[in-house]
Amino acid sequence: MTLLIAEREARAPVLRKTRAEELRAHLADDIVRGTLAPGQTLDEMELARRFGVSRTPVREAIRQLAASGLVETRPHRGAVVARPNHERILGMFEAMAELEALCAGLAAERMNAAERRALEAVHEELRVLIQASDPQRYHEVNEQFHATIYAGAHNAYLAEMSLATRARVQPFRRAQFRLIGRLAKSHVEHDRVVLAISRGDRAGAASAMRAHIMTVGEEYEAYAESL
Repeated sequence: MTLLIAEREARAPVLRKTRAEELRAHLADDIVRGTLAPGQTLDEMELARRFGVSRTPVREAIRQLAASGLVETRPHRGAVVARPNHERILGMFEAMAELEALCAGLAAERMNAAERRALEAVHEELRVLIQASDPQRYHEVNEQFHATIYAGAHNAYLAEMSLATRARVQPFRRAQFRLIGRLAKSHVEHDRVVLAISRGDRAGAASAMRAHIMTVGEEYEAYAESL
């Protein structure tokens, strides 16, 4: 029992999504899939009625979408769906790859035994989810996998920057899980990261994580081209 408690505590805290974050995820999916087309206006009142909420979470969701480049806000004219800019998305993935590589490298040096077991437990949970072929649930647990590594780096400022950047890249990371076979490939990439961290191999963990995130960017592009 003590071991199980230690492993739970070693994981990064699981935070419940706010209503604005839920709306952001829903709208991001519609934009990435093309259900909401470039140039389409996002009317706050209409969205509030559609989702049964006040305008406050709608306004915050739109702000978050604008940070990811999915929405353009115009003074006195509201918000419209943007056409994702290739260079911006590539830049976001490059920055994310370096931040996560640094986290993984530090985690390889700094994670204690309980934290490594917790990471392995999340990794195993993802393996089981591959059989269920549930991209949404895999995405949610995948967030926990990466957050566990951020926490294991034992650098609060780095974790804060990584989480902030991840929030901006999230719609694109989430979309690529819809590609056939992507869940299994993602897990193989995670394998390399987990193995390097378990060995205390800082350079290996950083290299494996960097390659993983850049592959995620490439997979997103493949998904976008398939639409």
